[in-house]
Amino acid sequence: MTEAPNLQGVHHVAYRCKDAKETVEFYNQVLGMDFQLAIAEDHVPSTGAYDPYMHIFLDAGNGNVLAFFELPEQPEMGRDEKTPEWVQHIAFKIGSMEELMAAKERAEAHGLDVLGPTHHGIFKSIYFFDPSGHRLELACDIGTPDQYAELKRVAPVMLEEWSQTKKAPRHAAWLHEKIAEES
Repeated sequence: MTEAPNLQGVHHVAYRCKDAKETVEFYNQVLGMDFQLAIAEDHVPSTGAYDPYMHIFLDAGNGNVLAFFELPEQPEMGRDEKTPEWVQHIAFKIGSMEELMAAKERAEAHGLDVLGPTHHGIFKSIYFFDPSGHRLELACDIGTPDQYAELKRVAPVMLEEWSQTKKAPRHAAWLHEKIAEES
């Protein structure tokens, strides 16, 4: 067997959007993301299939790229109706609670309904939707190195217990206790 590839991060993550121009404007105006490039073709390079598209790329910071496809000849986009809307989301890291609260004010100033901040024990976050219906999360880490180390330590045990029982393991219940103490 050959060695595993030497991954150097995520090159980009791509989603579908309803309107490429509206998407670029939203991510630029609400999140300050810079529009990097666009690729438009009539045929899909990997399959050769005819399917005109506009593929846009936005700078999400620290070398991370968020991309979207507008597909005008495909049926209207929807979402996975069998998955709750809170599950599928794109989460961006924010540097401080002050930045998180400023981002919330900015999103609300653009007329967005913002949920949060929600306390997750080791981070706090806000949530809102983009024009295509993608749920976005902005998250600010607040955990300590010891907390992250403990979560990493119990992760395999929790996964195995979940795999066997499909019930939430209690190995990290201290996260919720911490939230209750701070409330």
